[in-house]
Amino acid sequence: MQMLAVRQVFVYGTPVLSDVQSKLEYVFRKPELLQTALTHKSFSQGSQDKHGQDNERLEFLGDAVLALVVSEYLVTIFPQADEGELSKIKAFLVSRSSLAKAAIRLELGNWLRLGKGEEATDGRQKSSLLANALEAIIAAVYIDGGNEQARSFILRVLSPEFSQLQTAASGGFRGDYKSHLQELAHKKYEMNPDYRLVQETGPDHQKVFEMEVCINNRVHGRGIGKTKKEAEQIAAREALEKGLADEAQ
Repeated sequence: MQMLAVRQVFVYGTPVLSDVQSKLEYVFRKPELLQTALTHKSFSQGSQDKHGQDNERLEFLGDAVLALVVSEYLVTIFPQADEGELSKIKAFLVSRSSLAKAAIRLELGNWLRLGKGEEATDGRQKSSLLANALEAIIAAVYIDGGNEQARSFILRVLSPEFSQLQTAASGGFRGDYKSHLQELAHKKYEMNPDYRLVQETGPDHQKVFEMEVCINNRVHGRGIGKTKKEAEQIAAREALEKGLADEAQ
């Protein structure tokens, strides 16, 4: 993926982020919150500014705000779904893969403040950094504008994912992408999908797994998650979104 040039202007150490605020469709009363949300810890560690903050604390808060807003919205749009179905759907929406896709649509990679190490290893394209930055921005909007602004922002940036869910639900399918993919694979190829581990990264207490799903010796989807099962579900969802369902009909 080709990234656009980073467009940052600094005035007295504070970035003027008019372009990214326009993309976010939210203007901060306290733009320093946005600056912090876009600052990876590698930037702070390598900076001479000892008072600089990274986005990890905002990411922690944003994760909680995101979970609450998504949960409340899912209960509204899926009134017949039980707790298990709602939990599965929520897991997909707040997954690293979904958040990274939303962050790419917002072009957040252009604006991340990274240290030299992350710059050298294509940090602007890493799903984990993009997803974390979006969670941090959610928290920044929440602190800056309150509950309703944060809710509006989340529903807006995840609107493609919500639309896909509602379309799938209208066809009688909710949540278990692996089971749905297996049914289609049996129908078209008379075989089960094969899930394979692509890579495993991160420390033991915070592992990240990337899985791919293969059918008939062809990779149909990939997913990234905090567990192998979560990554498999996301890979199955990607396979369905790419059109396996249409092929099987």
